[in-house]
Amino acid sequence: MDDGLTADCKIKGNFRLRGIRSTNPIAVGDRVEVKDGFIIEIEDRRNYIIRKSINLSKQSHILAANVDQALLVVTVSKPETSTTFIDRFLASAEAYRVPVILIFNKTDLLSDDELHYQQMMIQLYETIGYECRAISAERGDGIEELRPLLEGKITLLSGNSGVGKSTIINRLVPTANQRVADISDAHQTGMHTTTFSEMIPVDGSPVDTRSWLIDTPGIKGFGTFDMEREELTSYFKEIFEFSKQCRFSDCTHTHEPGCAVLKAVEDHYIAQSRYQSYLSMLEDKDENKYREAY
Repeated sequence: MDDGLTADCKIKGNFRLRGIRSTNPIAVGDRVEVKDGFIIEIEDRRNYIIRKSINLSKQSHILAANVDQALLVVTVSKPETSTTFIDRFLASAEAYRVPVILIFNKTDLLSDDELHYQQMMIQLYETIGYECRAISAERGDGIEELRPLLEGKITLLSGNSGVGKSTIINRLVPTANQRVADISDAHQTGMHTTTFSEMIPVDGSPVDTRSWLIDTPGIKGFGTFDMEREELTSYFKEIFEFSKQCRFSDCTHTHEPGCAVLKAVEDHYIAQSRYQSYLSMLEDKDENKYREAY
């Protein structure tokens, strides 16, 4: 509640009869009207982060609503976050007007070659226009520099399982006591410690201007939902800029003559990894690979 208190509420079944194609009609971050212990109305959302349902391909799952920004936690190693995952998350956030900051965690575990690769990734995404931070949540390096980014905002914290989201939260909010787990040595993947989305107040914020962190379960992938092929270009910032120079207005940037995007990829103005991510979303490839695992 706005006064900082909590209340147990139930949801009326008729929300599922209103054409809401979502497995969770109410999501963390929603503002709702409550009467007699029942949620009777949901205010219009100004934005949200959405993905396909785990089991129901024609329905969505809303990770969070009404957020000011998202911190996407990624790791170069232990486990490795794929650029395809990063790009799919960024495109989805662009579609729903959610600013994203990339947080590169576990810098303390990286070899010299891995540190070099991380710096190349940071340079790539900063050139595109995304703010990036390199931290070590385990050692506390760079954590205090994150606090000003959170002030007075509702921030979604997301990323693959095992990238250190819970450790980051415990550093920022010591009273949160989020559980952490070791990485699987066999597969270098994370084990889930967060099983549901939760909104956590950041210490030291007055109720009326409070900063909030929304912790979400680790996700292995990020499939697309309700994205039209012709809209996809605008969700990749650099591809959209070069697309303005294409010969044809309906260019798909895959084979057409006079395609400025293809020329930019050839001339290395657009990273090959970003272009491949665009193609995978355009063709909706490997959808099963990019599904959430709780």
